[in-house]
Amino acid sequence: MKEKPLNKIKAVIFDLDGTLLYTLEDLYLSVNYALKYYGYPERSFEEIRTFVGNGVKVLMDKACPINCEKRKEVEILYRKRYEETALDHIKEYDGIIELLKELKKRNIKTAIETNKFQSAVDEIEERFFKGLMDVCLGEKPPLRRKPYPDMSLKVLELLNLKSDEVLYVGDSETDVATANNAGMYCLSCTWGFRTREELLKGGAYHLIDKPSEILDFILELERNKTK
Repeated sequence: MKEKPLNKIKAVIFDLDGTLLYTLEDLYLSVNYALKYYGYPERSFEEIRTFVGNGVKVLMDKACPINCEKRKEVEILYRKRYEETALDHIKEYDGIIELLKELKKRNIKTAIETNKFQSAVDEIEERFFKGLMDVCLGEKPPLRRKPYPDMSLKVLELLNLKSDEVLYVGDSETDVATANNAGMYCLSCTWGFRTREELLKGGAYHLIDKPSEILDFILELERNKTK
């Protein structure tokens, strides 16, 4: 939260899609595979970009036609298809791995918090972030999805930290709301699935243009506290 003072940063919580990893192409292809299978109109890349960020159910609600008779079937097929193809075009953003390694060297804990279903999160962690994350939390009932604070509070509990000891990094208005709801300071990255204008309109108050600025922010905070 912007007005809340920060203590020494001991952890960084990252959103996944659009923050750590570029995943939009596989999301786009899987959504349209399911829609086409059931005879519904496909969605454009730009539409899918604006639909993601609030979990599968919201993505499907927005992608499916109004009064969609096969809504449940489309979601089931989407999940199946995405689990099969989620790693086909995925890649980490430039500078992310280097940042995570540097945070680890400095004993700053790291976590993933995402509305993506847990099985996909586990597979992604194994491939891209093995040994670099302390907690990886995906969609996990009964915890409510972001922007509710449930997942963030669970991550804080698992890390044994307070909200003012943690930075939250995300690429959407959902992430800003999540951080605010959990009492955390949010850095909004401009390299993800939202434009600068969309982020600012969605309540973002601290924009960053590259991953290294996360460490810069932490170090600057430490310097200011020692003055």
